[in-house]
Amino acid sequence: MPEGDTAHRTARRLHEVLAGQVLTAFDLRVPRAATADLTGHRVDGVRAVGKHILHRIGVLTLHTHLKMEGEWHAYRSGERWRRPAFQARAVVATREWQTVGFDLGVVELLRDERDAIGHLGPDPLGPDWDPYEAVRRLEQDPRPAHTALLDQRSVAGFGNEYANELLFLRGMDPLSPLRDVPELVQLGARAIRSNLSRPVRTFTGDGGRGRDHWVYGRTGLPCRRCGTLIRETALGAEPGRDRRVFWCPSCQPPA
Repeated sequence: MPEGDTAHRTARRLHEVLAGQVLTAFDLRVPRAATADLTGHRVDGVRAVGKHILHRIGVLTLHTHLKMEGEWHAYRSGERWRRPAFQARAVVATREWQTVGFDLGVVELLRDERDAIGHLGPDPLGPDWDPYEAVRRLEQDPRPAHTALLDQRSVAGFGNEYANELLFLRGMDPLSPLRDVPELVQLGARAIRSNLSRPVRTFTGDGGRGRDHWVYGRTGLPCRRCGTLIRETALGAEPGRDRRVFWCPSCQPPA
């Protein structure tokens, strides 16, 4: 599942192949931007903020978001795509490279990138990470811990995997309000930075298949610490936007 580390790793790769290069093709395959053509323009850079990816091209910014299924691929010119063309939502190419965004959740051109990221909280992978501001925002949120930790207005980059795993590691009930927020923020920043350089995201320290999570996706399986069966429920900040919540009732007792 794409999280903040996925977006930053993706943006880093796109920056490597596109920054400073003149576009030879620009094709956005979404209705609102289908007629846009920035061919001939130079890419100033590509960066991520939270889970948002921003291509700066002249006075415009191509804003994309991976959501649940999205991916950006980078191919040498003429190389065969690894996913079918009908899944492509954006093609940004230079003489040597062709980058393709598949199943992107958001594709839009903006004159002011603040329209996309101005609401976001501090990003633990960003150059201006402010843990004190992240703590301040989270401590003001009275909602269940899982819901609060997913709010990108407090911390940008933590998705559902991080919310579930971090709450387990800190022994917090996902249905109770947050506590020990400074320690949680410190742990989260350390975890997402560690995973940025890993080919497989892990929270247990073991990258082996099926051994990389404590609770996420492990409904009905024994807790790796105490043996209690992992439970699952659903929570959401708004109706229809529920997220899967996993926890160990013994290791994460109600506050």
